[in-house]
Amino acid sequence: MSSVRKILITSALPYANGPIHLGHLVEYIQTDIWSRFQKQRGHNCIYVCADDAHGTPIMLRAQSEGITPEALIARISQEHQQDFAGFNIAFDQYHSTHSEENRFYASYIYNQLKANNHISRKTIKQAFDPEKQMFLPDRFIKGTCPKCGALDQYGDNCEVCGATYSPTELKDPKSVVSGATPIEKDSEHLFFELGHFEPMLKEWTQGGHLQTQIANKLSEWFESGLQKWDISRDAPYFGFEIPGEDQKFFYVWLDAPIGYLASFKAYCDKNNINFDDYWAKDSDAELYHFIGKDIVYFHALFFPAMLAGAGFRTPSAIFAHGFLTVDGAKMSKSRGTFIMASTYLKHLNPEYLRYYFATKLNSRIDDLDLNLDDFVQRVNSDLIGKVVNIASRCAGFVTKRFEGQLNQAWSSEAQNLFDSFSAKSEAIAQLYENREYSQAMRDIMALADKANEYIADTAPWVLAKQEGKEAELHESVSVGLNLFRLLMIYLAPVLPETSAKAREFFNETEWSWDSAKAPLRAHTIAPYQALLTRLDMTQVEKMLEDSKQTLQATATKPAPVAEPAAAPAQSAFDPIAPEISIEDFAKIDFRIAKILNAEAVPEANKLLKLTLDIGLGERQVFAGIKSAYEPEDLIGKLTVMVANLAPRKMRFGLSEGMVLAAGPGGKDLFILNPDEGAQPGMRVK
Repeated sequence: MSSVRKILITSALPYANGPIHLGHLVEYIQTDIWSRFQKQRGHNCIYVCADDAHGTPIMLRAQSEGITPEALIARISQEHQQDFAGFNIAFDQYHSTHSEENRFYASYIYNQLKANNHISRKTIKQAFDPEKQMFLPDRFIKGTCPKCGALDQYGDNCEVCGATYSPTELKDPKSVVSGATPIEKDSEHLFFELGHFEPMLKEWTQGGHLQTQIANKLSEWFESGLQKWDISRDAPYFGFEIPGEDQKFFYVWLDAPIGYLASFKAYCDKNNINFDDYWAKDSDAELYHFIGKDIVYFHALFFPAMLAGAGFRTPSAIFAHGFLTVDGAKMSKSRGTFIMASTYLKHLNPEYLRYYFATKLNSRIDDLDLNLDDFVQRVNSDLIGKVVNIASRCAGFVTKRFEGQLNQAWSSEAQNLFDSFSAKSEAIAQLYENREYSQAMRDIMALADKANEYIADTAPWVLAKQEGKEAELHESVSVGLNLFRLLMIYLAPVLPETSAKAREFFNETEWSWDSAKAPLRAHTIAPYQALLTRLDMTQVEKMLEDSKQTLQATATKPAPVAEPAAAPAQSAFDPIAPEISIEDFAKIDFRIAKILNAEAVPEANKLLKLTLDIGLGERQVFAGIKSAYEPEDLIGKLTVMVANLAPRKMRFGLSEGMVLAAGPGGKDLFILNPDEGAQPGMRVK
């Protein structure tokens, strides 16, 4: 193995304004697996994180609860750390951006940038709440979209038509804080001159520090020139005051990434480590940030520029990942798939999710789908049926027939089999190193298949009943358990708790990666206890139901109505559904759709599967119109669909919208036909 490496890794800082959910956990599990792997390889790897604890939302939430922001972030930090510990996320240091270490480094970096003429001033117009006497961030203003007229849209972009704009363009704007109409007010702000670092950033972003997709995307920013970045906010604001300024505070995104330095400094002070060994410009340590693809700009442009401008080193690499979907759709509160970490932990083993995420994670920025049916099947098939099944099949024989002792001498066939497993060590290690976890899991499970084949071929349960087969039986179960041990060593970064239990079963104090090189011979094991239990879909369903109840109990406004996919036509005399407001109705995006294909769904009496072109790509929709139309008669027709309905996984596949139809039902059911001049993708008003 190569010499010991000095590695510092971070995950993005969770915002101290709400609980951890499964979407967050993709990143922390990915990072934790990498951290544990590096430590298992014998490297000096330090994993730090912190709560992102500043900003207007935290200030306002604390006010609404009648507590100080400090009390709020202390409570949330405790909840976050409890959730992370529940999923076996092993931080070496978990800190807060509201800390003296962060105040020091934020001020130091700012002063260095200012001294080197990288800070400028500019007076800008901002929305101001006359009742609360505070400047309003864009997301704290709502009104009518200036582009499409949709109501109740944020001050920076419209969620209905996707348009972006400034808060001053919003029609009939209202302050989210007080309901008052904002006024415009001048304010002098401080800006970081990002453009000063354009040559350095061009070289750095194309220098192998980023995934190719990210590097290519960032290159677009240089085409129009890098713009200066507003780093100040006016009082009232929960954060650090800017040195030398009156009632000006650092924007939360300035001191949030600096929180990595602060958290590491707190770790250094506790463990007598030299901070500069990792962060100085000439440091030989490796520095890696794991983040979501949505915050790449802050980490790959602003942060490296700030570090370089203040005399610090830049990251060795930034590893971005995609988002989490559940059953092919965005996490949904109404369906119960917006699952909090604490809710999951009440129902299911955290190592199941760690393993499932590992089977999906790779070095790219692809989104990751938690398919709940596949989740149950994969856990039961791989972890229960393939891995721990080996130990349960072999351990009893060793305990009862051989006083818990593994055998000493092996046949050449047995030794060759073990050696073939051990020989995979470096290839699997390289997959972990490259964050190709999904391939690593496939390779490990292929080994598990071979181990099970060996046990099936040697059939210890048959040997146990035959006279004079003690030696063969002893070798069969001893080799089987040694193969199981190797699998658990390889899986230890993913399944730390299960691996630790397996290690205790083998009466070993620790496992390094090199522990896979040699088998245990003439070694005494402990009595076997079940390591994992089968997962039942009813447990998952209870978790989903609990998620609905939890969210309903904590919601500040009524929960949204569940999104239907393709409900059968209602009777004309059905009771009227609950009222919705005009604001609710304005959120519905009606689009012209061309029916490219239509086919019957054999398993359903009322459904047709439609392939629709809405000018933005194809959509698949299941519609309850089978009784009124022959599929071939629909092909080529135009209709109207609800384009922004959340996708829903049905027994027959994913339905990605809803076509509009009217009539009493049966054959008297008519899809809405727009004029022939309409084009796919046109909005219907």
